Amino acid sequence: MARAADGSDAGEPATAGAHGDVRTRCVRRALERGLSLATAESLTAGLVCAGLADVPGASGALRGGVVAYATELKRDLLDVPADLLAREGPVHPDVALAMAAGVRRRLGADVGVATTGVAGPGPSDGRSAGTAYAAVVGPGGGRVLPLHLPGDRAAVRAATAHAALALLAEVLEAPDDAPPGGSPPTDAPAPGTADPRSR
Repeated sequence: MARAADGSDAGEPATAGAHGDVRTRCVRRALERGLSLATAESLTAGLVCAGLADVPGASGALRGGVVAYATELKRDLLDVPADLLAREGPVHPDVALAMAAGVRRRLGADVGVATTGVAGPGPSDGRSAGTAYAAVVGPGGGRVLPLHLPGDRAAVRAATAHAALALLAEVLEAPDDAPPGGSPPTDAPAPGTADPRSR
């Protein structure tokens, strides 16, 4: 079972059934609320976008996605601040939030969802394999989910994609009077700002 950084479950494993259900929830709720979606992905390399596109009717909500695997593409295509990438590297909660905000802006979507992390087999950029972040940014702000995931590359990538979709579903299923994205949780800074604890 994937675990969030706080020790809680990050959702069911990304089996076909569980994964398909959360994808359908995302698309259905986005359509009900008249919201458009865009994805920005690093280690998942398009799994989140492809998962949403698998749902019949997804074209009514899904704008598209950007796979920014290389660090410089996060800067050039998604407007992740260069100083943030230089200071923290590409695997960081602020980077995930900035990716989600950047793809939302670049693709003209209401809500952006992003993933970044280390799939393994070994560490990268000072982060251990299985370290990942999923983020969702909407008009009202952003949310980020830190993850510590077991398993090989395929398992980490699949679990990260599922966690991102689960977070997106949670945001989209919030009460109609709550803005998509909500307010940043107390342990996550707003997009484009640095977390002073990480210095």
